[in-house]
Amino acid sequence: MASAQFPDEQSDTGEFERQDDAFRDWVTPDGSSGYPAVAGRYHLYVSWACPWAHRTIIVRHLKQLEKLIGMTVVDPIRDDLGWAFREGPGHTLDPINRFNFLSEAYFATDPHYHGRVTVPVLWDKEKKRIVNNSDDDLMRIFNSAFDELGAANLDLYPKEHRLEIDQLNALIYDTVNNGVYKAGFATSQKAYEAAVLPLFATLDMLEERLANDRFLFGDTPLETDWRLFVTLVRFDAVYHGHFKCNLRRIIDYQNLFGYLRDLYQQPGIAQTVNFDHIKRHYYYTHDDINPTRIVPLGPIQDLGAPVDRREL
Repeated sequence: MASAQFPDEQSDTGEFERQDDAFRDWVTPDGSSGYPAVAGRYHLYVSWACPWAHRTIIVRHLKQLEKLIGMTVVDPIRDDLGWAFREGPGHTLDPINRFNFLSEAYFATDPHYHGRVTVPVLWDKEKKRIVNNSDDDLMRIFNSAFDELGAANLDLYPKEHRLEIDQLNALIYDTVNNGVYKAGFATSQKAYEAAVLPLFATLDMLEERLANDRFLFGDTPLETDWRLFVTLVRFDAVYHGHFKCNLRRIIDYQNLFGYLRDLYQQPGIAQTVNFDHIKRHYYYTHDDINPTRIVPLGPIQDLGAPVDRREL
């Protein structure tokens, strides 16, 4: 059997089994959680390359939290020492703690931590520890916890859609968001095929759904749309070739590709997509999948091409 990208997260039969998020504390408006919503208290550590971190970057932008929560971007090249803070195009040193590696934040929070170090991370500058490293939680925290401090009047998780949002989130996470990783990190043919077929079954279902609706829940993008977007925007550039998810490309789906461009063209979203970081991270870091570390030039795709789905 081939070597695994993350041996501790690989089954004996070749399936990738993602680790659980380690830190799940919550920021609340009243501080009852021990972490009150306070301007300037929290700092977000992210990678432009990582789809999980990308979700939190998008919600931070949509909710206009830039003045309330700072953000630092790590180097997209992750080596044996993990995510690093270095000066370079689109990434910087750590201005908050002067950490050299993100792992220092994990060990400062739990000296006995032994799991994989991941982004995003929400850091509490007062308690000097990680509050949360779950993108699911952070999307919800950013959506509502800071509303009384001047966040944008936008609800990405409205009550009337919550049940269906949770159901669709679960399906899309298992078969699409994490599905591409289950395919790409599979170390057996059986495990690979068991991931790829449900992935494209869900994409086919979404293609049909988006024939009649501009976004997944109507005329406004909600939480699920942005959870899906971060995978779609990486799909043709990375997952189609690098992860062998190659039954079809997103550009081959009329409705999904129009939907992708529609989301990409929402105000400020294109600025959160850094294809240089995305491609260098995947193709250079995953040297067990791409031993030459050659980063492809393509694909040529125009996500800014005019699209009008408003009539749906």
